[in-house]
Amino acid sequence: MHKTIIGAIAGLLLSAAAFAQGAMPVIELSAGLHRIEAEVAATDAHRQFGLMQRRAMPAQHGMLFVFEQDGGHCMWMRNTLLPLSVAFLDAGGTIINIEDMQPQTETTHCARQPARYALEMNAGWFAQRGIKPGMKLNGIAKAPRPQP
Repeated sequence: MHKTIIGAIAGLLLSAAAFAQGAMPVIELSAGLHRIEAEVAATDAHRQFGLMQRRAMPAQHGMLFVFEQDGGHCMWMRNTLLPLSVAFLDAGGTIINIEDMQPQTETTHCARQPARYALEMNAGWFAQRGIKPGMKLNGIAKAPRPQP
């Protein structure tokens, strides 16, 4: 009984945290013939929270992180429950490198060259579709501008 109540309270707190951040916009991207519905993390709060605490994500869904400037941005998986792959992208949407990330770890995964975006998808999504560095994602220009 106590575990159920504690679980319900934790769920409410997570929902309240997500609500406080505000809903993230969603844009459509494509990688070749593959369609992606990406939530856009364009504010500091959204970039910091990312996909933390989510237990599942549909196959064609992901999260696009929009950074204020090109840089050697890095991602990690603290409090992230899903195994993910991240593609770091330049300002034009070309994939710089792709990294696989394990849940609930603090290992950093960084762009190998200055990146403007990072796209997180379920683990293996890029490899399963033959999407590699050097390929371009379409629709990136529709992403909201980054905000502090």
